[in-house]
Parts: sequence; structure tokens; C-alpha cells
Amino acid sequence: MNTIDVTPELDRRFRDAALREGLVDVAYDLADTPIGTLLVAATERGLCRIGFDPDRTLDELGPSFGTRVLRVPGRLDETRRELDEYFAGSRQAFDLPLDLRVTSFQHAVLDELAHVPFGRLETYAALARRVGKPRAARAVGMVMNRNPIPIVLPCHRIVGSDGSLTGYGGGLERKEALLRLEGSRL
Repeated sequence: MNTIDVTPELDRRFRDAALREGLVDVAYDLADTPIGTLLVAATERGLCRIGFDPDRTLDELGPSFGTRVLRVPGRLDETRRELDEYFAGSRQAFDLPLDLRVTSFQHAVLDELAHVPFGRLETYAALARRVGKPRAARAVGMVMNRNPIPIVLPCHRIVGSDGSLTGYGGGLERKEALLRLEGSRL
């Protein structure tokens, strides 16, 4: 049986053509960062996932967004550039279109979360009050735990009522590293 060697250039052209022809539901790539390798993924509508565990995140993309999932690095260039700028200390806010497929409550919480400024800490209870649900601090915590786009939607800036660093989907060591990067008082 004859085999065909696929050059990196041919592979790139194939992936770009699939994206151009609308044959990709989700494009993804990996981003090397100071807190580890992240999987970043986007649909035509915008960034849909940042995952601390690339294998697990990749497995979740198909059921959430469609089965045509393909690594297309060029589609995530802007996301990687903004993440690089953030980790280099030259970006304090992200300017990326997002594709959030969440409940209305989750959407309200994530919208408010996006307004927590760089370097500032907010509590779960304060965030709950800002979305008009002052008794929903635990529910807000669950939204933070399931945040599909951490870092860009800065759930690492949310702390317990006593200022303690509570859970973080990427692990407390990453949360602490992100807060240190932003100059937050811990």
C-alpha cells in the first residue's frame, strides 16, 4: 500500500481550507503560558473555552459545540496574542468576542465577572449582590467553578468573604500566580 507523506505546509493548508469552507464547528490550539499549557478553542462566534487540562477540555468540545473539532492554530492567533500580552504584563483587559453557551443566571454572573478590574479582588457575596441575587453566593461559586473561559473571564479575582483564596478550576496555585501577576494583595 502506498503512503503519502503530508508536509507541514499541506497539513496547514488542509486545516485552513476546512475552516474557510465552514467544515469546522470548533477550532482549537494549545497556548504555552507561565501557568502551564492551556487549550484555547473558538467557534465562528468567538472564544468558547480555555482549559487547564487540554485532554479533558478537548473531549468536552464536541458534545458542547459540535463534532467537527479541528486543531487550526491560525484561528486562535488573536487569543494567544492577548494571553501572551496579559502574562507579559502589558494587557489588563481582553478584547475578544466570546461564545458563551450557558444559562441566563450563569450569563448574568459571567457578565458581572467581566467587569471586575485587573488587580482587584471581589467576593462571591458581592458578585451575587451585583447580579441581584444577594443570597446566591454559593450559586455564584458554582458558576466560577464552571467558568468556560477562565483568565479572560477573571474568576481568579473572586475570593471568599474573609478574603481567603477558595477553590479554582485550575488549582489554587494557578489562582495565586494569576493574582500575583496582577499585583493583588493576598
